[in-house]
Amino acid sequence: MTETHLQVAAIQFEPTQFRKEENISQLLTLAAQAAQGGARLIVMPEMGTTGYCWRDREEVAPWVETVAGETCRRFSALAREHDCYLVLGMPEEDAATGLYYNSAVLIGPAGVIGVHRKTHPYISEPKWAANGDLGHQVFATPIGNIALLICMDIHFIETARLAAVGGAQIICHISNWLAERTPAPYWLTRAWENGCALIESNRWGWERGVQFSGGSCVVDGDGRLLAARDSGDGIVAAEIQLPQHNPTLAKRRPELYQRLMTNTFSWNPGDFFGLYGMNPLPQGKRSDVAVAQFTPRGQPEANLQKMREMAQAAKAAGAELLVFPEKALTGGGGREQAISASHPAVIAFLQLAMALDMTLLSGWIEQEGDRFYNSALLVGPQGVIANYRQIHLNLADRQWATAGERWISADLPCGRVGLLLGEDLLIPEAGRILALEGCDLIACPAALAEPLPLAHSGTTIGHNYPIPTGADPLHCLLPRVRAGENNLWLAFANSCDALTGSFGISGIYGPDTFAFPRSEAKVLQAEGMATLTIDTGDSSTPYPTHVVRRKDLVLMRQPHYYTALLATRTE
Repeated sequence: MTETHLQVAAIQFEPTQFRKEENISQLLTLAAQAAQGGARLIVMPEMGTTGYCWRDREEVAPWVETVAGETCRRFSALAREHDCYLVLGMPEEDAATGLYYNSAVLIGPAGVIGVHRKTHPYISEPKWAANGDLGHQVFATPIGNIALLICMDIHFIETARLAAVGGAQIICHISNWLAERTPAPYWLTRAWENGCALIESNRWGWERGVQFSGGSCVVDGDGRLLAARDSGDGIVAAEIQLPQHNPTLAKRRPELYQRLMTNTFSWNPGDFFGLYGMNPLPQGKRSDVAVAQFTPRGQPEANLQKMREMAQAAKAAGAELLVFPEKALTGGGGREQAISASHPAVIAFLQLAMALDMTLLSGWIEQEGDRFYNSALLVGPQGVIANYRQIHLNLADRQWATAGERWISADLPCGRVGLLLGEDLLIPEAGRILALEGCDLIACPAALAEPLPLAHSGTTIGHNYPIPTGADPLHCLLPRVRAGENNLWLAFANSCDALTGSFGISGIYGPDTFAFPRSEAKVLQAEGMATLTIDTGDSSTPYPTHVVRRKDLVLMRQPHYYTALLATRTE
């Protein structure tokens, strides 16, 4: 049985290229200080022994070594002396092949426990390193089950999910993160969505003209930031509670996740999605999309009146598509508020779309025979376009609703639009699957009360404009993360209700995490509407001109490692 509470530390450090011995000596000193302070698990930055920005194999060759080499022996001696566990970032040489890897080494009192080789390379690794070939392992130790990730790995929802599915309690993420305020939203989100504590060791300072972001931190399995350091060398220490059970995984529907094993953007998306003349992507263009935020009540007539007013305002603003919150048509609650597809409220909603010549999406509680669903109805001038039944139900809705079984997308003038509902957004696989289906935009009616946005107090790291450095109450925001990690637009229409805790902040969020100023529009008051012009590129060119059609990040996935994500559900 592992410990339930654990003292941990992340070391923040600025290594210097070509001064390996100096770097190692400083890391050993910092690690010893952390151990003397009570830390049992100490995490050091990516490539901390050598620095990061190497031009080619020839330049890095004098500084690489095997895991059996002198550097790991020195850190093993420290772990043995202090009865602690270390994660060390280093350029590794494979003794058998001579290949170089960007590696993280887990070391305990008895020596090296395991190695993770970076599986998802950043732009710099291919200059000198091979892609990692050891997959994503979870190492069982006396202090807990530990997974290792390196920098770019965590951009991909699949890597941290593999750790959680594999039983990890702690994710040790080492990085050379740059180009945004840290602690980064990806770090915080991966901890929360997977129910794993996360120890983040990032470097800071400059190397070859690159500014690194610092922000090393410790995050618990509920996504709470326990400790962080903005800049400078130092130790970030905290006590974490190790989860003995991971309820976040019980919501998963792995029997519906087969699409995760494909890479639909390996070929030109215009060619791939139009293969055999079936389901080509809509023509790229600019379109105005809107989301409405209000609190639906139990009377469809009253809800319809509010929706009518908001739809007319959206039409006047030029919107082609308007998304209303979850259960907006019927009000919240359960089966007692269910209506059938022939109910007058559904007919009136359809007539509204026809009268305004626009596409509308609303959540509703649907009854079909003796079954009830939490659904989202998409209607337009041509009639009913699609009806999505929520696949991932929250605990309250499981008491009355039947879970859906099909992913739904529809081709509209504004692009390929995938449909999700509130709770689906909490499950990272859901957005990924719709991205792999070629969706330009996800439309998501919601009534979410978690995760609450996380603020940032500002950084002293001197990022160049337009990277933000000031305080931000909405630094980490789930719909923004989901949009960026899947390279698509996300129209998120959330209710704002003090009774249920749903927090609002409806908006349309942009497809590029690191593009500043951000392409987004938000509703910050209790009730209102936001409109944004989205772009899906120019279809007249041979290859996509916009990131939503190229899906650069989605393309870089390594699905041959992801098979475990389809395993039987973990309770």
